[in-house]
Amino acid sequence: MSISDFRKKKLLFLFNVFFDVNQSGEIDVKDFELAIERVCQLRGWAENTPKNKEIHAVMLEIWEGLRSKADKDNDGQVSVDEWCNMWDAYAKDPSSVMDWQTKYMNFMFDLEDASTDGSIDVDEFALVCSSYGLDKSECQDAFKKMSQGKSEVTRDQFAALWKEYFAAEDVNAPGNFIFGKTAF
Repeated sequence: MSISDFRKKKLLFLFNVFFDVNQSGEIDVKDFELAIERVCQLRGWAENTPKNKEIHAVMLEIWEGLRSKADKDNDGQVSVDEWCNMWDAYAKDPSSVMDWQTKYMNFMFDLEDASTDGSIDVDEFALVCSSYGLDKSECQDAFKKMSQGKSEVTRDQFAALWKEYFAAEDVNAPGNFIFGKTAF
């Protein structure tokens, strides 16, 4: 069974908005370098500060993990097909989660949890998602759907929503909204 159109739309959204930062049609280390700059600028982490260095290290670990898992032709880039195939395999067996996927999930949670209180609220969520070019009001609406009306989402809740994003076929599943989009 091939990947559904709905799940493919979600994966392509994530690919195009959050990963293929330079819009080259493939993900490579340059995209991660641009993402590092964006994140550090968003949070005000100046070059050569401990937090800036930490973000560099984590993001490059995520890139290496993604590349080693998805880049089947070893060309140093992850194509759309490679991306979709990797996440489809994850959706079929979420227990096969790879270290880099957990690092990325935790990175996103920590980035959104600006207050470091262990939960994400609507303002924290909307700030990060809108920094990727999404409409802030749509991000706020997505948070309401993701949180199911609650004021905060904890790390454990986020982890469950994360799995749902990659596996859910139900268009109304709360996990579909963890990246700030309300419809696919």
